[in-house]
Amino acid sequence: MSDNPFAALSRVMHEPNRLALISALAGAVDGLSFGELKGICDLTDGNLNRHLKALEDEGIIAQRKDAAGGGRPRTTINLTPAGRRRFVKYLETLEEVLAQAAAAVGTPAAGVAITVARPSRA
Repeated sequence: MSDNPFAALSRVMHEPNRLALISALAGAVDGLSFGELKGICDLTDGNLNRHLKALEDEGIIAQRKDAAGGGRPRTTINLTPAGRRRFVKYLETLEEVLAQAAAAVGTPAAGVAITVARPSRA
């Protein structure tokens, strides 16, 4: 990586609520419903919609609506394959930034690595 990993941190992912959304979706192979994400991330409908739109505009997530037997359609959100790759790259960059910060303050944990779990595609 470069000498300045800070420049490589994705602004769209670095926003705390979006980071929470992407993190929740990263472990959900089948995606999560709008309601599940809303509860997990403790967001209002309006805030969740705004963040999902920003992530969708960047190609990080995809939303699909399924008719629920004549009732309200159920919205399911998934990370796209490109979004998953971008998130892994973001985590690698964040790991480098944190290692540099730990080294700068002299902590012994400067070499601790972040493990990125990849869900199985069974």
